Amino acid sequence: MPQAQRGKRRQARLASDLTILAVVGILLVAALGAGGHSLYREFYGPSAFVQRYLDLLADGQAADALQVPGVAVDSTLLDKTGLEGSASEALLRRASLAPLSDVKIISEVDDGGLYTVTVDYRAGRAEGTTTFLVEQDGWVGVTPNWRFAASPLAEIDLTLRGAEQFSVNGFEIDRRQISVDGVDAEADAALPLLVFTPGLYSVTVDTAIASTPGVSILADSPLARTPVLVQAEPTTEFVKVVQERVTEFLNACATQEVLQPTACPFGLEVQNRIASIPKWSIAQHPTITVVPDGSQWSIPATEAIAHIDVDIRSLFDGRVENLSEDVPFRLDGTVAILADGRASIKVGSPDVDLD
Repeated sequence: MPQAQRGKRRQARLASDLTILAVVGILLVAALGAGGHSLYREFYGPSAFVQRYLDLLADGQAADALQVPGVAVDSTLLDKTGLEGSASEALLRRASLAPLSDVKIISEVDDGGLYTVTVDYRAGRAEGTTTFLVEQDGWVGVTPNWRFAASPLAEIDLTLRGAEQFSVNGFEIDRRQISVDGVDAEADAALPLLVFTPGLYSVTVDTAIASTPGVSILADSPLARTPVLVQAEPTTEFVKVVQERVTEFLNACATQEVLQPTACPFGLEVQNRIASIPKWSIAQHPTITVVPDGSQWSIPATEAIAHIDVDIRSLFDGRVENLSEDVPFRLDGTVAILADGRASIKVGSPDVDLD
């Protein structure tokens, strides 16, 4: 074969090899670029930053989650975000966190340097979706730092009626210990509580006086304020104690040997004179119930019967007749829980304090 022809073949083969190498190089660069982008998203991007925050919550590391840039804010900034500046941080701890699992990043959108990262998850028994705002916060070498552009904290405004003690996800709290007003806090005043988002918070009451099956709140919107009303119901033991005190009160009234026992809900008026000492007894005690009444309790009006035995002398002819008569009456009242935990029971009109 002529040398010129062999040279042309070598040049054609070299061109083909160079083309193949170029294609391989392009594919390699593309693969490296895709791998680098995937690596960036998984370890260094806004989604990775949010994922690390959620992992801390899932592991119960509340103190570390508060240290994530953009999470904790002072009272001045809280006011600016629309949350209560004096809101309690009592729930920003491990003991009040519910399980967080099945976290999945759904999307990451860049809006001119402000990233919105949306995640799905399971908080306790509830499924939810939350969107976070993230922005860059400088660099460490060649990797970016990130921070929440809007804090992922939220607020529960809890109005608790019928109790001072409650628990959140099993963590016990006394309202008077965390309210800015302390023991002077009004019972009907809402108690602002800061919480992490996302999170499921179950508020329950279980005391000797009151109980409730609980109310669950899914905190899924950063910087949102959620009003929650929890109305406790009286326990059987509490109602029993009130019944005993009312029974004791009426029995004491029945020992007064007058027609109109002082500060008692029953009595008798006669037009003639009495010829013997009146003897009272309680023929039928009231069946006491206790119902919520705002922040305290009330005893709804209930029927009862007293009985009197007395001799009556007629003013007309002087004859003496024995009067043995049932005297129906109604009884109602209120029950207030004092600052020291004692119950102040008042019955009748005017109110008679049974303490």
